[in-house]
Amino acid sequence: MPFESRPSFDWKLRTRTLALGAETLVMGVLNVTPDSFSDGGHYLCSEKAVQRALHMLDEGAALLDIGGESTRPGKKEPLSPQQEQERVLPVLEAVLHERPGTIVSIDTYHAATARIAVAAGAEVVNDVSGLQWDAAMASACAALECGVVLMHTRGRPQEWRSLPELPPEEVVPLVLRDLQATVQRAREAGIAPQRMVLDPGFGFGKAFEENYPLLARLSELKALGCPLLAGTSRKSFLGRTLATVHGGVDAPVEARLHATVASGTAAVLAGAHILRVHDVRPAVEAAAIADEVLRYGRTQ
Repeated sequence: MPFESRPSFDWKLRTRTLALGAETLVMGVLNVTPDSFSDGGHYLCSEKAVQRALHMLDEGAALLDIGGESTRPGKKEPLSPQQEQERVLPVLEAVLHERPGTIVSIDTYHAATARIAVAAGAEVVNDVSGLQWDAAMASACAALECGVVLMHTRGRPQEWRSLPELPPEEVVPLVLRDLQATVQRAREAGIAPQRMVLDPGFGFGKAFEENYPLLARLSELKALGCPLLAGTSRKSFLGRTLATVHGGVDAPVEARLHATVASGTAAVLAGAHILRVHDVRPAVEAAAIADEVLRYGRTQ
């Protein structure tokens, strides 16, 4: 049977609008952190971070997601907004100086950082907490009139390793229910629906195999009426699955590229509009093929 069509949206950002649906957009990840699970410390130096950002743009990233705080499982000490800003603002400003017009997303759950980053030129706020970890974030995003990415998360990073197991059949209903509540909370705060993109939060409070029901049934999230972003890049659940071909041990982060491409392709075919990735060019190429499959699925 043909693949289901992917709905189209006009995603309203701070100063412009992005068409979502005809082609998958790739968001490049830039972690300006010493301790992110995948590339912590690689781009803590502002100069290296800017060069990495420019490289991702040259490889086809439609937008960049700049973050200053790791949310790896088990992380205990949160970063203060001021520390976060000291890391990300020089990079954000330098990227926009080098490439004016770049669409930058700020990966933060702090309202104070969101305000300052948008004032500096960010078009999107990507809140991994889905407006839960800072009571001021919803009203801040409404006032900023920027694009928002609202992620589903279950608990906080320091809790993830001790959360009770989710039965496979409960994963998607939980995410659907919680994201519906997030959308309602955002609307009540004054965030316009056309500014929202939803992220099911692969790996965020979902342990290893709990992510596969979410990936397999991602198309059910279309019922929420918002564009979808999928961030499976280099995640630990991919490494765990690859243990079968890595001598019984989880594949290390640097060996998860092909699995990332496979999971991203699956997400696009299930309806994802945006892929958030560390390796841009492979994702761009895979998305181009998946988009063609979707196009012919709609026309045959």
